[in-house]
Amino acid sequence: MGFELYNTVVRRVEPLVVGDGSRVTFYTCGPTVYDDAHIGNFRAFLAADVLRRWLESPMCEVVDESGRVHGGPRRVVHVMNITDVGHMTDDEQADGGGQDKMQAAAMRIAEAKKSGKLLGDGDGVGVDPSDPYAIAAFYADRFLEDAKMLGLKVAIEAEDEPELMPRPTQKIDQMIVMIQRLIERGHAYVTGQGQENGAVYFDVSSYGDYGKLSGNTLDALRAGAGGRVSQDQTAQKKHAGDFLLWKADPSHLMKWDSPWGAGYPGWHLECSAMALEALAGGLDGAGVIDLHSGGEDNIFPHHECEMAQSCCATGSERFARCWFHARHLMIEGEKMSKSKGNYYTARDLFGRGIQPAALRLELIKTHYRTNANFTMQGLKDSQRIVDRWRRVAVAFKEGVEPDEQGEEMLRSFAHAMDDDLNVSGAIGVFNSWLSGVGEPTAADAAAVRLIDDVLGTLELVEAEHTETAIGVLGPGVEPDAAIEGLLNQRKEARAAKDFARADEIRGELEELGLEIRDLPEGRVQVSLAGG
Repeated sequence: MGFELYNTVVRRVEPLVVGDGSRVTFYTCGPTVYDDAHIGNFRAFLAADVLRRWLESPMCEVVDESGRVHGGPRRVVHVMNITDVGHMTDDEQADGGGQDKMQAAAMRIAEAKKSGKLLGDGDGVGVDPSDPYAIAAFYADRFLEDAKMLGLKVAIEAEDEPELMPRPTQKIDQMIVMIQRLIERGHAYVTGQGQENGAVYFDVSSYGDYGKLSGNTLDALRAGAGGRVSQDQTAQKKHAGDFLLWKADPSHLMKWDSPWGAGYPGWHLECSAMALEALAGGLDGAGVIDLHSGGEDNIFPHHECEMAQSCCATGSERFARCWFHARHLMIEGEKMSKSKGNYYTARDLFGRGIQPAALRLELIKTHYRTNANFTMQGLKDSQRIVDRWRRVAVAFKEGVEPDEQGEEMLRSFAHAMDDDLNVSGAIGVFNSWLSGVGEPTAADAAAVRLIDDVLGTLELVEAEHTETAIGVLGPGVEPDAAIEGLLNQRKEARAAKDFARADEIRGELEELGLEIRDLPEGRVQVSLAGG
C-alpha cells in the first residue's frame, strides 16, 4: 500500500492517506522566537523536513481517500509558523500559565545589557527590550539563518514565499473571526464582558472528541495555575479544562482591540487560524489538511486544543488526516538543561566549527519515534559518514542513472522509508551498499545523489573554520598574532568586568574588518565583517 506512517490520533502505523495524490498539505508547529532555537527543537523540525522530502521523492507512494495509489514525485505545500505572540512559559497547561515568553525575553535582554553580557549587534545589543516586535524580529532572523544552514526547505522557500512562514501578529483579524465563529456555534463563551480582565474560553465539553489525540479525559483535566489567569477567572469557567481563546489585558506588552476588550489571543489559536487559511481554504473551506507535525510535547495541550477549535469552527470531523510527532532529544544520555551545561543551539555548534551537514545527520539519523541521544562522538561519526557520501557524489556529474545494484539498494532504502519513515534503517541499507563500492562510478554517484535528495546533507554549505587557542576563525580570517593579542586582551578585560575596555577592543577589531561573537567557555568566533 506504499508509505505507512504512525498517526498519533489513532495510535497506530497506517497507510498515509491524503486528499490529493499529487499535492500534500503539511503544517508544522514552528519556533517561538523569544530565544535561539535549541537542537531539540531542530530535531522535530528536521524530522518534518525529512518527511516532506520523502513525500516529494519519486520513490514514495501514497494513497488518496478513494484508495488509489499515487507514485511520486508530488508537490508538498509546507507551512510553518513563527510564533511571535501569546505563547506562555508553562506550555503543559492548556491556559498557558506562567509568563508571556516575549516578556521573558525582554527581561532577559534588559538584564544582560545591564550586566554587559550582550556585546555586539549579533548578540542583541541593538534590540530594544521594551519593543516585543524588535525582539521577535531579531530572533526570527536568527532562526531562519540557522534553519537554512540546516537545509530546512520551508525556510529556504520562505525567502521568496514569506506566506509559507506566517506570524501570528499578522493574523490577529483571522483569529478574532474564528473566535466569533466558535461563540456563534456554542463552542466558546465570554467571561467578564467589558471588564479589563475579561476572557473568552473554549468549552471543551461542547466537543465530544476532546482528548482523542492525547488520551486525556475531561474528568482528568484540572484548571491551569500560574500568572496568566486569576482565581476569579478560573472560577468562571464552565469546565476546569476550558482553555483561553482571548485574554483581555490592556496592560499587556502586546495587545490588540477586539469585541472582548484590548488583549491578545490564546497561543493554541494561532496555528488553527493560520493552517486553515494557508492550506484548507479558511473557515469556510475544506477544513482538513493532510499532515500536522510537531514535537511530542505539542500533543497536549497545544495540538489537542488546535484539533478541537478547528473542527468546531469548520464543522469538519477532523483537522488533520495524520498527526506526526517526533520524540525528545537527550544530550549524552541526560535531559538538555542550561543548568547542566549541556544546552546547545545550532549556532553554538556552528560557532565551534561543527559542519551543518554533520549536525543535520546527527539529528535525523535516529527513528523519530524514539528518544535520540546527541553526543559529540556521534557528531564526529556523522561528519565522517557525510564526507564518505560526498566523495562518491561528486565523483561524476549528473545525468547518469543508477545501475542494477544501485537500483536494488534504492528499493531497499525505499522499503525502510515506507516503514514509518525508518531513516535509521534506510541509512543502514545505504551505508552497507556503499561499503561495497570500490572506485565509484557515475551510476554510484547518481544513486548517492538520489538518496541525499531525501536526507538533505550534501547540499549544505560547508562552513570553513580554523581552530585556534582562543577561538574559531571563520572563512577568510587568517591566524594572526596581533589579532590573537587583541582577543586575549579583551578576554582579560571581560574577566575583570572592564566592559568599557572590552568594547574598545571590539571597536579596534571592527576597524580591522572583523566581527566577533562570544562562544561558551570564554572562546570567540571571528568572522569577516558582513560575512
